[in-house]
Amino acid sequence: MAVKKILIIAPHFPPSNLAGVHRSRLFAQHLPEFGWEPIILTVHHQYYEEQLDWHLAALLPPGLCIERVKALPVKPIRLVGDIGIRGFLPLLQKTIQLIRKEHIHFLYIPIPSNYVALIGRIAHEITGIAYGIDYIDPWVYPLPEGKKRLSKEGLSLLLARWLEPIAVKKAALITGVAEGYYQGVLMRNPQLHCVTAAMPYGGEPADHACLQQMGLQPYLFSKKENKFQLVYAGAMLPKAYAPLKQVFATIQSHAELFQDVEFHFIGTGKHPNNREGYNIRPLAEDYGLWEKIVYEYPPRIPYLDVLVHLQAADGIFILGSTEPHYTPSKVYQAILSHKPVLAILHHRSTAVEIIRSSHAGWVLDFDGEGDVQRIGNCFAACFQEFRKFVQQFRSDLVDFQIFDAYSARAVTAKLVEAIEQALTQMA
Repeated sequence: MAVKKILIIAPHFPPSNLAGVHRSRLFAQHLPEFGWEPIILTVHHQYYEEQLDWHLAALLPPGLCIERVKALPVKPIRLVGDIGIRGFLPLLQKTIQLIRKEHIHFLYIPIPSNYVALIGRIAHEITGIAYGIDYIDPWVYPLPEGKKRLSKEGLSLLLARWLEPIAVKKAALITGVAEGYYQGVLMRNPQLHCVTAAMPYGGEPADHACLQQMGLQPYLFSKKENKFQLVYAGAMLPKAYAPLKQVFATIQSHAELFQDVEFHFIGTGKHPNNREGYNIRPLAEDYGLWEKIVYEYPPRIPYLDVLVHLQAADGIFILGSTEPHYTPSKVYQAILSHKPVLAILHHRSTAVEIIRSSHAGWVLDFDGEGDVQRIGNCFAACFQEFRKFVQQFRSDLVDFQIFDAYSARAVTAKLVEAIEQALTQMA
């Protein structure tokens, strides 16, 4: 079987510690197994603003071809932050060069950074290359409540509505971590006749297996024998605060049930590097729970450090939002830590049935924004049932086969199938 080449434009890539780098990293790890040779095009790490994670860089597959370009610096004057803008021209120039030199078969662009999606369209017009755009997050979304149209975010969304149709017009493939992430694209651009595919983030067992040999230890909290410690790791979803308020209100009104409980929120801050950018603390203070039951560590910490803290916990707390887009891949990451899951999810999230049928944890489901009161009504009883579940929990009894579709390898196989379908459709 002849090997085909795929160029993945990933402006952030290890040693960047941003969450999105795992999308490209894991695809690059498994693509060769399916007959595709990946080439990663990224911006050199000296132009990153986020904390660097060299442990993460050590997980990259040996021999991976990585091309790095320059970008506009942010020091001494930070004119613009988005690395897709700062590195746009060098990325575009290198893309055209690589397509011609390496005889690339497909160009794949995970976003954000959203602006690099335009490179796909430009490269297609110049070289005829087939390209795909992968929506890790939606590019166009409703203006958040309280934000003005003339604000920075408002103007950014206005620009997105203008640029997205240009970027996607000639795309052969549109993918996303969930179907809902790109459904709006298809609705706004009904003329599109491209292949689509929903592929969640894939869990990677090898990432967890390497923790012991690296000697990493938890440092945000210590294990306490008289405490039941739960960890929530990752950014807060914009529409998850209403469910969280119901949880905190229940804890406040049922203090006796939670007197030995600690909830640790890791990496939930307003900015990856801001130690004071609390999102959870103000809410916890409103309910009198701060540093009694609820703790927050706002900055994003390195990926493997997150895994260490998941392993140190007694359970993993998963909080979805009033929208049903929460995917089982995030649950899979928790299960790979061999810890029981306590989840609050929209009942239409595919993660609900998977958690229940795999015996991986306990779920409180609700029916969206109009049903958040159900969380307040049921969380106390749900938590009591979860404590009983934890006492009997054994990770070897979890049905891991149910999660096979959410492994990084399986997700990559689905990407390859979609790419080959897109190329066949263009032929």
